[in-house]
Amino acid sequence: QVQLVESGGGLVQAGGSLRLSCAASGLTFNNYNMGWFRQAPGKEREFVAAIRSIIGSRDYAVSVKGRFTISRDNAKNTVYLQMNSLKPEDTAVYLCAAKSRFVATTVYDYWGQGTQVTVSS
Repeated sequence: QVQLVESGGGLVQAGGSLRLSCAASGLTFNNYNMGWFRQAPGKEREFVAAIRSIIGSRDYAVSVKGRFTISRDNAKNTVYLQMNSLKPEDTAVYLCAAKSRFVATTVYDYWGQGTQVTVSS
């Protein structure tokens, strides 16, 4: 049974930082590319960042590039999202997701439950 469990969310003032973690179990972590998404109330879920499993290349949404950093520790089966210079518009539920590196698709196979990030002005 695959599980993705996010942690590290909370309330922070604008300009502050948070580090999110996503611990994966029940899958061979090295075989999965990992992503972070977010969903704010009344809005559609949007892509935040992704990191590939082997080569470790990264992609970022324009809105977070230069402020957020995605990383992974394959020995710990964990993916991280370091968020700096947070803005009120970053407020959302942040979810991590996994997709097989063997399939050329934009569809993610597994999703976590999410962790709430609230940025006050």
